[in-house]
Amino acid sequence: MLVLTLVTAALAAPLPPCATVTQVPSLCPQRLAPASDFQQPLWYGEVGGQAYVLERPGRIQRLTPEGPVLFADLTDRVLSRGQEEGLLGIAFHPDYSKNNRLYVYYTASLPRRGVLAEFQAGPAGVDPLTERILLEVRQPYPNHNGGALLFGPDGMLYLALGDGGAANDPHGHGQDTATLLGNILRLDVRGRPYGIPADNPFAAGGPGRPEIWAWGLRNVWRMSFDPVTGSLWAGDVGQNAWEEIDLVQGGHNYGWNLREGKECFRNNDCDTPGLTEPIHVYGRDKGVSVTAGPVYRGSALPALQGAPIFGDFGSGSIWALCQDGAAARAHLLSSSGLHPAHFGVDAKGELIVVHLVGPPTGKTGGLYQLSSDCSP
Repeated sequence: MLVLTLVTAALAAPLPPCATVTQVPSLCPQRLAPASDFQQPLWYGEVGGQAYVLERPGRIQRLTPEGPVLFADLTDRVLSRGQEEGLLGIAFHPDYSKNNRLYVYYTASLPRRGVLAEFQAGPAGVDPLTERILLEVRQPYPNHNGGALLFGPDGMLYLALGDGGAANDPHGHGQDTATLLGNILRLDVRGRPYGIPADNPFAAGGPGRPEIWAWGLRNVWRMSFDPVTGSLWAGDVGQNAWEEIDLVQGGHNYGWNLREGKECFRNNDCDTPGLTEPIHVYGRDKGVSVTAGPVYRGSALPALQGAPIFGDFGSGSIWALCQDGAAARAHLLSSSGLHPAHFGVDAKGELIVVHLVGPPTGKTGGLYQLSSDCSP
């Protein structure tokens, strides 16, 4: 294991002061599209002036003034039986306008596995026959598949994989860098099937897989890069006590399964040297499953400029991180009543909340924008 320096909120994460952020009034969700338009939406994003929505069963919708138009149908290869399975992540190539390449991460069966694949888009959408599989990872259980997928400012592709599932990390994947599970991977898609960036922690050999960028993570569902600073923020879903927000840096160990949040897991005495502290944690009194969002860089809410946004899928609460002395503190922006599966950003940098309601209710979900206008 690498010996690392602890990250503290004050030194590693410059945040807007809480005195400024707390000036933001309570925000209310305003629905942007009828809920029936989307089947279990998990992601919203805009590329080249065009908006897209990812649906868990295996479809990608392209939004038009007339309504959603099917852009890709991958349901024939996507396993979405479990509530944490499906088409989980999407990332458009930085040069998408020139090469029409996009990347998806989905779960598949026989055997159960996570699949990272590249597709080619054309005028009519994505041709499923253009699939090029980059990576397949065996999944021992149907939960904790991770799913966050995005390109960094360095042009590398980042993928978050959960610890493999069940509960309590029964196979010890969180601290085992010989497996890809429980990690954030960093890949160079210019290679075949992919290349290893030379500055990855284990690129030159060592106890870990060369694809690994950071480890000790239980189940990072969503993460985002700050477009101004390049910092990578992630939300790691907890076991039964603590949800955490991490500032992810290459070569850092975030502690699972030795710790959950900032506390020892399983016992009162754990080996903590070299583990990187979360920037923020919250307990079961505030929620049960964290969804990390973007660092706010819009103009409608100037007091939030530079604040990482996150929410809880269970409670519907949405917060902004701010600096309170030497520590980070969460300021409640909205008790939204939604189930935020993802926070997207529109062309103006404003927040779009992807609301998911799925089985067993039979309902679907929709898109909402947070607004200071809370009139009925």
